[in-house]
Amino acid sequence: MTTTDASPAATTARPSLRVARERFLSGRPLPQGVPEEVVAAWRRARFFGVPHDLEESVVSPPLSGESTLLGAARPVLDRIVPALGVGGSLLVLTDERLRVLWTAGSVPGLGVCTGLSEQEVGHNSAALALRTRSRAEVHGPEHFLDRWQDVSAVSVPVLGPENGHVLGTLTVASRLCTAGPPHPQAAFAEATVAAVETELRARAGRGERALLDAYMRAARGPDRAVAALDGRNRLVSDAAQRLLTPEVLGVLERTAADARHRDVTGVVRLPEGAGCTARVTPVRLDGRTIGIVTALEPLDDPAPAAPAPRPPVTLTGSSVPWRHAVGRAAELMRSREPLLLTGERGTGKSALARELFGPDPVQVADAARDAGLDQALSAWRPDGLLLLRHAERLAQPGVAALNSLLDQHPDTRLLVTHTPGAPAGPCLQRLLDRLSARSVTLPPLRERTEDIRELLPALTPPPGARTTPADLDPGRPARARGVPVARERHRAGPCRAGPRGAPAGHRAGPPRGAAGRRPGRTGRPPAQPDGARRARGDPGGAAPPRRQQGTHGGRARDRPGHAVPQAAGVPALRRGPRPGLRRGRGDAQQLGRAEKISTRPS
Repeated sequence: MTTTDASPAATTARPSLRVARERFLSGRPLPQGVPEEVVAAWRRARFFGVPHDLEESVVSPPLSGESTLLGAARPVLDRIVPALGVGGSLLVLTDERLRVLWTAGSVPGLGVCTGLSEQEVGHNSAALALRTRSRAEVHGPEHFLDRWQDVSAVSVPVLGPENGHVLGTLTVASRLCTAGPPHPQAAFAEATVAAVETELRARAGRGERALLDAYMRAARGPDRAVAALDGRNRLVSDAAQRLLTPEVLGVLERTAADARHRDVTGVVRLPEGAGCTARVTPVRLDGRTIGIVTALEPLDDPAPAAPAPRPPVTLTGSSVPWRHAVGRAAELMRSREPLLLTGERGTGKSALARELFGPDPVQVADAARDAGLDQALSAWRPDGLLLLRHAERLAQPGVAALNSLLDQHPDTRLLVTHTPGAPAGPCLQRLLDRLSARSVTLPPLRERTEDIRELLPALTPPPGARTTPADLDPGRPARARGVPVARERHRAGPCRAGPRGAPAGHRAGPPRGAAGRRPGRTGRPPAQPDGARRARGDPGGAAPPRRQQGTHGGRARDRPGHAVPQAAGVPALRRGPRPGLRRGRGDAQQLGRAEKISTRPS
C-alpha cells in the first residue's frame, strides 16, 4: 500500500460516527451506513469489558531487558524525533503484543499508554495494523475511548527480515484530521518503518558474522571438535560430528537458549555415555549474548558400553518388535502404576502379564466370566497384584468398580489386557484413555516372522500328552499368531498342549463316525477315510457302497440303509437287527423296498 492509498477503514462514505457511537453506547439501534468493521470493533471492546470513559490504561508489567526491535529502531528513532515538532504528533513503538516500548512527542489530551491491545483500550490503529499486516488508520469517533475522540492515528507493522513475522508496530498520532484520509503523516510512518527494517536486516547479518568469527577462532588447529550455536544457526566441525549424539546436541541447544538470560560459561553437564566433555564460551554482540561456542574433548578411556539387560521375561521370541514390546512393558512395570497390554487374540498378553508379575501371587479377574468384577474385587487385597483379562468385555458396573478402585488406590499394581476391535462404550473408552498413557501393544506373528523357527519346537506338546489329529497337522502351528512360549513350562504362551489348550481352530475332538455319531456310543468302530467317501457317494471313492450282512432270526438280511464301509484288511462285522425295524410280515416288505432303492442305477 502506498501513501496515496486511502485506509481500508476510511474509504466508505458514512453518516456521523459520533451519533452512531452514542447510540451504540446507549443501546439504541444504529443508523444505516455505519461500517461493519467499526461496529464489530466496538462490540469486541464491550466484550472485553473496556469502559468507554477509561482515563488511564491498565499498567502493564515492565519489560525485561531491551528487545531486538527496540535495539534496531532506537538509532533510527533518535534521528527523526526532531522532525515531530512540539505539541504536534506522538510517536509510539510497540512489540508484537502491542506493549509500548518507546514513545516521543505529545498530543494535547492524549496521555501516556503502556499498551495498545484491544483488551486494554479497545479499537485503535495499532491493533488494526497488527491484525491486517498493513498500514491502518483510525480517526476520531472510530475509537472506543472517550478521550480519543479528537485523535487521528496511523500505524504501520514492522516485519522481521528472516521470516516476515510481525515484530511490532509504529504509530503516529495527531489531532483529528478534518480533511479525511489518508493521514497527513502516513508517508512519514512508512518511511520510518522501512528504515527500522533495514537496520534489522543489517543487525541480523552482524549476529551471524559474529557467530562465524567466534567459530573460526575456536576451530583453529588440527582436528579440533568445535560447535557454535545460537538457536537458529549451527556450525559444527568434522571432529565434532563424530562426538555429537542427538542427546548431546539437544543439551547444547538448550544451553544456547539459556545463554540469553544467564551466564553459562564453563563445563556443561552432558548425559551419561556421551563419551566427551563440553566447555561453553558465550558469544556477545553489543553487550548481549547471541550464542555459544562449545569445545568438545573426548574422554581418555571411555568405558565400554554395557549391553542392554535382557528383560526379566522368559518368553520365546528374539525379533526386534517382540523384544521392544517386552522391554517397554518390563520398564513400565518398575513403577507402581497400572499398565495396559493391547494386541490381537493370541499375541500372549496374559502370558506376558504373568511373567511380568513374577512369582508373586496374583489375583486374576476375567471379565469374560465376571463382567461386573464382583467376585474378583471382593477377594482382592489393596496391597496385592491384580490381573484383569479381557477388558473389552467389561460391563458398565465393572468399569465403574474399576474406576473407583483406581481413584481410591492410584498406586495399585494393576495390569489390564485388552483386545481391540469391539466397539467400546463411553465409560470403557474413558477408562482406556486413562490407561493409554502407560500402554504397550504386542505385535502379532505376521510382524515377527523370524520368531516362527523358535516357536515351532515350543508349540510341540510334551511326550505323553493327549493330542488330536488336528494337533499333528503340519500346517496347524503356522496358524498360531504370535503365541509367545514360556520356557521351562509345558505350555506355549497362552495355549497349553493338548486339545483343550489349543486355539479355537485346533480344538477338534476325535473323528466322528459315518452316521454322525461318536465312537463308543453304538459300539461301532470309526469309519476310515476311504470308506467315509464311499459312504457319502464321493466320486473319489474306489468302489460303490456295499451292503453289510445282518442276522435276523438266524438268517442274513441286507441292510442297505445303514451300510458301514469296510476298510481293506478289516473283516466285516456282524450286527444284530436294526432297533428301528419291527419283526413281522411288514419287515420283509420294508427291506425289499430298501433293496430296490439301493440297487437302482444312479
